[in-house]
Amino acid sequence: MKIKTALLTVFLLILVTVANKDLGAQTETPSYEELTGKINDLQHRLDQLSKGIDDILWFQRVADVAFIDKIFITGPPPANVKNPTAMGAANPLKFYNYVFIPKWIDPKGKYPLIVLPHGGVHGDFTTYHTHIIRELMAQGYIVAAPEYRGSTGYGKAFWKQIDYGGLEIEDAKAARDHMVENYEMVDGSRVGIIGWSHGGLIALMNVFNYPEAYKACFAGVPVSDLIARMGYYDENYRELFSADYHIGKTAQENIEEYRRRSPVWNAHKLKTPLLIHTNTIDDDVNVLEVEHLIKSLKAEGKKFEYEIFENIEGGHSFDRIDTKTGKEIRLKIYRFLDKHLNPPRKISSVSDMNRAAYRPAGN
Repeated sequence: MKIKTALLTVFLLILVTVANKDLGAQTETPSYEELTGKINDLQHRLDQLSKGIDDILWFQRVADVAFIDKIFITGPPPANVKNPTAMGAANPLKFYNYVFIPKWIDPKGKYPLIVLPHGGVHGDFTTYHTHIIRELMAQGYIVAAPEYRGSTGYGKAFWKQIDYGGLEIEDAKAARDHMVENYEMVDGSRVGIIGWSHGGLIALMNVFNYPEAYKACFAGVPVSDLIARMGYYDENYRELFSADYHIGKTAQENIEEYRRRSPVWNAHKLKTPLLIHTNTIDDDVNVLEVEHLIKSLKAEGKKFEYEIFENIEGGHSFDRIDTKTGKEIRLKIYRFLDKHLNPPRKISSVSDMNRAAYRPAGN
């Protein structure tokens, strides 16, 4: 952490120096809009540095149990192209995909794949997921974690490619397909997708749209109803969606578009084994969204599993953090995945999870 802090401090000093030189060269005092634009640009540059540092931390925290790679793959062309006739405008969008492969597996064998899209509006896949990756490595899962369009840490232009509930769904599917097509040890008949929050929405929409591609889905505290969400969040949050480079309109102005991007209005498509978790004291995805999803699935006569946890510590992160309760609940997720994906080594207790967290996966 000391190295990370020192590097960030040095980078900030460089940015401030550059900014001061730029401003000093101007003959007129910059406007508020100009200053805001410069600050935003500097923030994206800082995010790129932070992403690079976190990538190094992956090797420090997981390299003893996993082969780690970060590959460049493609998804559909950008959702919003201002000049669609320009050369290259329809080219596939390129994005990064993290790959984690257990070191102990036989490269000639066949192993299940987990697709793990991160959460957050403009979020990214970080070492916050360290313990989850270690637990999956211990079981013999190969993991793909796509940095789908709109993710933070790849510059302003990529950040503005965000397509929440839209083409990001295709990016996650592209990550799944790339792994099946290019990694011989991946068993294409045993692919699952898991995600929390925004990642839960992506997981749900993937199995709704591509049921043949996945054998199981876990959606933790999933964003489920964008229309309801726009109602209980503030204007700053709503502006992330109505921005001209994104959906471009509010839910009030184009309710059908927000409906199209919401799992609750796609529940009739479910064919894949599904487990849903939510928490009554979630301070991010209100439990009402997930309850709406559950009711929609029931109304469609769908078979699925779910659990509404009452007042569990950790709020939005209740089954991702390393409390005893969090581990016990996460164990339920792994047991659900066991039934459908049959990993070579199963985690059967919290003690197994603790061993996965602090010992090499092969031991």
